[in-house]
Amino acid sequence: MVPTVPLPRRPPDASRPVGPDDPVRHWYENELRWPTVPGTPVELLTGLRFDVLEAPAEAGYAALRRLGPGSPVAVRADRMRMFVAAGSAEELPGLLDWLEWGSLALDLRATGAGGRVEAPLPPGPGQVVEGGRGAAGPKGDRGVRGVRVTDSQGAAVWLRPPEPGCEVESSLPTLSALGGGGGGAPDLVRLVETLATECHRVRLRRCAQPLAFS
Repeated sequence: MVPTVPLPRRPPDASRPVGPDDPVRHWYENELRWPTVPGTPVELLTGLRFDVLEAPAEAGYAALRRLGPGSPVAVRADRMRMFVAAGSAEELPGLLDWLEWGSLALDLRATGAGGRVEAPLPPGPGQVVEGGRGAAGPKGDRGVRGVRVTDSQGAAVWLRPPEPGCEVESSLPTLSALGGGGGGAPDLVRLVETLATECHRVRLRRCAQPLAFS
């Protein structure tokens, strides 16, 4: 009888080690099973397991109530990245038109098939979480729980990290959830509607700022 040897979780690639020398890539590929892009810094491929919506952090904090507790969310400086179901980036333009936001210049971007985003640092000692009800978020914005996440190096960090060993896709906002379907997943339509509204409010506040000094 020929002994069988379990296949590795990912074919070895000598150009980018996955092990103690590359703990960030190891966490994503071996713990979450998320594909990464060769090179430094570590980047995640979008359009396979998830797409990413990016908006000003001020708008993002106000939209967190539209996400389930298991939906991954990351922040970097004054930007928030919300992980949504694969294919959502392709749906975004038509969805904004349907919601009658398509004619406005909103600071709302989506990265989907063929794209990549910076991999947030895995949760650990380098991440500082400041929070508590009433605490201010970036630039004084007050979020649902008033949580702010920062990192000493200015890298992207997780506000709501994905949980290794869990099927992250089941917690991602999806169009199929409209009307209560989708197995309890958050509703992408309501998330986009809230993000668009908050992005517009952020834009109006920024446009009005010079008037305060006139």
